[in-house]
Amino acid sequence: MSILCEVSITVKLCCGCFWHPEQQSGQGRENGDEEHPDSSHGLRRRGPAATGSHRLLPISSLESGSTGLALRVVGICDSSSLIVVNDAFKMELNDDSLKKICTIKSTGSSLSSMVELGSCHIFRDSEARRKVVDIAGLLGRSTGLVVADCSASSETLDILRQAAGLGCCIVLANKKPLTSKLEDYENLISNIRRIRFESTVGAGLPVIAAINRVLSSGDPIYRIVGSLSGTLGYVMSELEDGKLLSHVVQDAKRLGYTEPDPRDDLSGMDVARKALILSRLLGQQINLEDIKVDSLYPEEMGPKSMSIDVGEKIKMAASKGNVVKYVCIIEGLRCQVGLQELPKDSPLGRLKGSENVVEIYSRCYKESPLVIQGAGAGNDTTAAGVLADIVDLQDLFE
Repeated sequence: MSILCEVSITVKLCCGCFWHPEQQSGQGRENGDEEHPDSSHGLRRRGPAATGSHRLLPISSLESGSTGLALRVVGICDSSSLIVVNDAFKMELNDDSLKKICTIKSTGSSLSSMVELGSCHIFRDSEARRKVVDIAGLLGRSTGLVVADCSASSETLDILRQAAGLGCCIVLANKKPLTSKLEDYENLISNIRRIRFESTVGAGLPVIAAINRVLSSGDPIYRIVGSLSGTLGYVMSELEDGKLLSHVVQDAKRLGYTEPDPRDDLSGMDVARKALILSRLLGQQINLEDIKVDSLYPEEMGPKSMSIDVGEKIKMAASKGNVVKYVCIIEGLRCQVGLQELPKDSPLGRLKGSENVVEIYSRCYKESPLVIQGAGAGNDTTAAGVLADIVDLQDLFE
């Protein structure tokens, strides 16, 4: 089984790759991984330096472990360039090559800046895109190919659709293809057995797996409440301690927890995309614009205006023994994202820092919801989620 990865070369992301998992038979892996996925995973350090090598470690552990699966990287691409081995059937990128690629990407440079990398070719721009599709066609229905999109780009949708049409499997950490127009979404997931996207919602947390398992048992889910942004979880925890939003956001930005423009986090659109993915899993036929999103800053605020006061809401909630969290609520035909007053002793109310929590209510989990909690962001957890999805697909290639 081969794997193709794509990511954006823009502010946060850089490299993607083709992985070729094989049953271990003495063959080595020269497969590489890409940089950290999409920005919407909440609290984590952003920027190119915090990426590439995080994927190589879990790949190595897979090979040395008892999974019987080896990952062979035959190519790596960013938004403008593609590095691919000369023979995608037999060759792979070795560890030294992967380290060089990670070093280049950690500086924010394009793969096209690499002069030489062993027995590889470098393709650029439209030629790179064509080559990606060529490899998908070459390996998709022969050895098998998994296309892993770990970017934050909406421009990968067309290539993903082409790859799926050529028999490839799809693994996503990028939310945007799944939050495109309903028609595009339905087309992309038309063969649901060949697509995995656990990391789009909770990084390494098994949120989607849990939902699918409950639904497949015939137990209807009627309500989901979740804190799905590590960044906003951190912000709200600090606000509960009496700090001003402007100071908290400045601290979060200094620590590398936010986007370059913190309004991208404070707008709530990252959480809205995650909520849309979950809503569609429950059968809601809605688009992103159908979700009510309460931003933590007024639209009229400029780039440097981050001083909206939510302190009053927090004080009022505290007087009733409650807390305020930034959550998504999916119930019936309703899907909304914003501030919510919650009991202090509830799983969401007890949430501190950057952890994510999801409460799932169904017929079987009516009085006591199914609760999933843990680190929902970060390079390591997201890498683990992507690799787990890849491993989950291996049975399709036996």
